[in-house]
Formats: sequence, C-alpha cells, structure tokens
Amino acid sequence: MHFFCNPSESPIKNASADTTSPAKIEINITCPYKKISIRKYIFPTLMYAHLSKRVTLVLHPCVFKTKRRITIMTKKVLLVKYGEIALRKGNRKHFEYKMLNIIRDNIKDSGTIHVVREQGRFMIEDVNGDLDVKKILPQIKNIFGLTSFCLAIKTTERDIEVLRKIGLEFFSENVPKNTQSFKVETKRSDKQYPITSNEVSAIIGEAIFESEIGINVNLKKPDITLWVEIRNHVYFYIDSVMGEGGLPYGTSGKGMLLLSGGFDSPVAGYLAARRGVEIVPVYFHSPPFVSERAADKIRDLVKELSRYTGTIKMYIVPFTEIQLFLKEKIAPQKLTLMLKRVMLRIADELAKKEAAQCLITGDSIGQVASQTLKSLQAMESSTTLPIIRPLATMDKQDIINIAKRIGTFDISIRPYDDCCTLFVADHPETKPNTNVIEKIEARIYEELSPLIEKSIKEALEI
Repeated sequence: MHFFCNPSESPIKNASADTTSPAKIEINITCPYKKISIRKYIFPTLMYAHLSKRVTLVLHPCVFKTKRRITIMTKKVLLVKYGEIALRKGNRKHFEYKMLNIIRDNIKDSGTIHVVREQGRFMIEDVNGDLDVKKILPQIKNIFGLTSFCLAIKTTERDIEVLRKIGLEFFSENVPKNTQSFKVETKRSDKQYPITSNEVSAIIGEAIFESEIGINVNLKKPDITLWVEIRNHVYFYIDSVMGEGGLPYGTSGKGMLLLSGGFDSPVAGYLAARRGVEIVPVYFHSPPFVSERAADKIRDLVKELSRYTGTIKMYIVPFTEIQLFLKEKIAPQKLTLMLKRVMLRIADELAKKEAAQCLITGDSIGQVASQTLKSLQAMESSTTLPIIRPLATMDKQDIINIAKRIGTFDISIRPYDDCCTLFVADHPETKPNTNVIEKIEARIYEELSPLIEKSIKEALEI
C-alpha cells in the first residue's frame, strides 16, 4: 500500500505499510519532527501523534478515500448534556453509567443506534449515517438527569482550516432568516488541541463574518450562537432541546408515594422521581363510596408518570372498613387527620416490604386544614420513616402549572372522587394537639390494628 501527500508541504519523509493481515494495516512513518498533524498530511482518523523518528500505527483500511483528496466527513448526531452529576467526583462514573444504561434501554429497539460517553457528554449516533433525531428524541427527552439535547453534527476532522469550512457551511445551512447578529462559542475539553477556545471561535467567526451571509458579530447579546465543542471528536450545533434535569431515576433510593386523584400527589411523585427517588405509589380505595373509575383514574396517573420513570409498581389498598370504623369512633373535626395517620401507618408497613427509605406526600403548607404546620406535626409520629413533601412551599397555581406540563392535569380533573374527599367535616381542626391525637388513637388502636393488618394483607400489587 502507498500513501499520497503533497511533497512540498508534508514533513513526512517516508511511509510504508504492511497489509499482510486483512484485519489491520500497520503503518511505519519516519519523520524529523516530534509532533506533526498526522490528519492533515495522511489520514482523517487521528489528530496529533507524538513521534520519535518512527512509530507504528494500526488503522482500518477504509480511512483512505482517494489518492489526492481526503473527503471531509460529517454526520448528524445528538450531543446530550447532563447536569449536577458532573459535580459528583468519586461517584460520577456510577451516575453516568446508570444514565447511559437508561438511555440505551429506551432506544434498544432502534436498530443501529450507538450511545457512548464523550468527555462530559453522551453522544448518540446512527452507525449507518445521519441520526433520525425526530425518531430518537421523543424516546429519551423525559429521562431524568439529562439537561439538554444538542442537534449537532460530528466530524473527525481537527485541522482548523477544515473546521473553519465546516463551521461556515453548517452555520449557513441552519441560521434562521432575518438573524441580525451571531457569535461563536467554543468549548475545548481536549486540552491537547493546540489552539485555544477563543482562537477557534475567532477563526470560525471570521469565516462567517466575511462570508456572503451578511451578519454582524455581537458577543454580548447575539441573536444566535454557534457552539463548537472539541472533545474526542468535534461537534457543531445551534439548536438544542431542554431536558428534565435532576438525577438519574433510582439513584437516590426508594419512596412510597401516597397517591390520590388530585393535582398535588402526582406532581409530588414527579418531583421526587426527578431527584432520583424510585416511587412506589399507594392508592387507598373505598368502594362503594368511590367508583372503579376512580381507581382507573389512578392507574392512568401512574401510566403518565411512567413516561418519565419507566415501569412503576403500585399498590391499591382497600380502605372502606377503616374509613367506616373511624367515622364511627372519631369526632368529625379530627377525622381527616386520623385517616391520614392510618394511611401513613399502612404506607410505612408497605415500605418495609419494598425496602423503601421514605414516604412521599403532596402536602403544601396551609393549602387545606390538614396541611397546617400543626396538622403536619401531628402526622409525623404515625410513621418511623421521614416524610418527604416536595410541594411544601409551592402555591397551588405553581402545582397546576407543573401538572399541565407533565401531562397529569387532564387526568386529575376527571370528576371521580377518591377516599380523601369523603367524610370531610365542615369545620376540620386546624391546630390539633399532637398529644391529644395520639391518646385518641391509642384508645381505639386495639380495634383498629386488625383492620390495618387486613388492608395490608389484601392490598393489590400492580
């Protein structure tokens, strides 16, 4: 095999190859310099080689395109950014591989799609050519831990003059009409690259400014930004799609979600899952006071949440006997609080079965009588686990806005009551005394305990 280069420019003095093996080519290069641009003079798959007179390189034969001209190759890919897991230091790889496996699982039926780590990013490509972003993005955009998806092109080229041409061509094809100003922003993660980020931005920006596009430079408030990222490969992008952020699902432990049919608890479950908590919903069902459609509503809420988490296991707990018993034994103004204490006790027992570390509720401070600080305090002693309240400081409208964004709003407004809305007193207690509540519960607990055990035993796992 022979190599073709411009003898007037190339520092390569001699190059030969052993092609006895069909699986690889061993290339022997003699050069008077210790550092040269291998890509510029011979082939497009490596950038800089540190040479000591002679070096052996192993390449796949297909990198050699023609005798006199190397084809500049680019392809459409997705460059995926993640958020705070980059700050995890010692645990960073654990979080990266967890998220990588989730991405691969979501697109496992997509054929030739390849996902790899790329120096602080994930890169998704089709090994057969350009990536079909419209097909792949809906499958992964709801994954927790991912902050944005950059609609990029990837090139193996690293020579700055070639990158200058690629940047100009990509920008001219993707700049929106009536754009008045631009800037180029470069991130050089590969610190071995000999040109600084600012110099790369200036060189590519100059090419765009002097082109026929006719657009001005504005480094402070540009209409559009061309991003260049120099990593193992080089990427160009303008457009990106926001991700969900947060932490990879399941990396923060497991929690039991007390799920009703309203706006609040589905949003609480979403927010807990976004922080990496695996959620196990628990729904308390009270037929004949609530219809089977109320249970269907809960199943639909869980299905909607599973778009962000994957498959979710849930429990449907029969609650009618307990409600009727407490209605008979407890004063109306204290009934709602006592019902919630029993729900927390049942969820606590199911948590032991699931090895969960917390309970999750949709409580928001002061929203209703059972959510005053005094009421919340009176519930704490009913469980041995911490109670996580993601909505504690949110306004109702904030909660509704999130419900609309994540897709649970239209389900929550279906007119089917759940057990939480039954038997509500006209004037429930807002400042309960915890000691009094515990004494009342202690007096009836001998009768209540068998009912709790029965409900747990008959709980339906889905």
